[in-house]
Amino acid sequence: MSAVLIDGKETARVIRAELKEKAAALTAAGMRPGLTVILVGDDPASCSYVTGKKAACEELGIFSDSLHFPADFPEAELLKIIGEKNRDSRIHGILVQLPLPPHIDENKIIEAISPEKDVDGFHPVNVGRMVLEQECFLPCTPHGILQLLMRSNIDTKGKKAVVLGRSNIVGKPIANLLFQKQAYGNATVTVCHTATPDLAAEIKEADILIAAVGRPATVTSDMIKPGAVVIDVGVNRIPDASKKSGFRLVGDVDFEAVKEKASYITPVPGGVGPMTITMLMANTILAAGRALKNKEKKTC
Repeated sequence: MSAVLIDGKETARVIRAELKEKAAALTAAGMRPGLTVILVGDDPASCSYVTGKKAACEELGIFSDSLHFPADFPEAELLKIIGEKNRDSRIHGILVQLPLPPHIDENKIIEAISPEKDVDGFHPVNVGRMVLEQECFLPCTPHGILQLLMRSNIDTKGKKAVVLGRSNIVGKPIANLLFQKQAYGNATVTVCHTATPDLAAEIKEADILIAAVGRPATVTSDMIKPGAVVIDVGVNRIPDASKKSGFRLVGDVDFEAVKEKASYITPVPGGVGPMTITMLMANTILAAGRALKNKEKKTC
């Protein structure tokens, strides 16, 4: 029996309908959510992501401020612009699209963004708050994964979760969130990486598998425990002459084979991807809501 497909597009659509109402209420209260997206260079994937973020803002009624600079744009100028957006009361979220050109220090850029406007959830302050289970902006892809699990009624309590990959963007935060003492946490988590001696043995123990290594077909059906939940975060381009673009997108999981053993599985594309932008919108609206509360406190 094939796995139940976790439809990220449909889940994102439902969440966006909820967010549209929240954005409208904030706008009516005089606090229209605003997001600045900064792109440096012309990386095709980054350009595509930025276009998607702009379209999502338009859909939800969020003020979108998109800035695009050439690949040789000076780091000092980028820092100056971030400082201006930190002080701009119309802007509640600032996102600098990664990766950046080699001459720009990504850590310096991330840390320049005000934690109150860090809707990517990458600033050390928000990362620290997440680890301590305090109020913060959750990183968008891990938050989207949690929403997919929650809205699919997949229980994580007491389950063995295996995370493939230890990136700051996905692997580390989703591992942390899954073992936290909260709803859709309380899992026993193992993180696998390039130094893991027997990857297949670790995966075979997983009740819930999060694959985020950026390598096509890393996870094959013989690795999967029957009935496991499989969340595929990978987005890999492979040649395909039948496509107009000359390539097609696949995940880190051998989808066609693994779906015959898993209980639930996300497709690529159409699984985790749509959730990432949606949770960015959610964080932007959350930031605007906090700004409205702070404004009301000051007028009391």
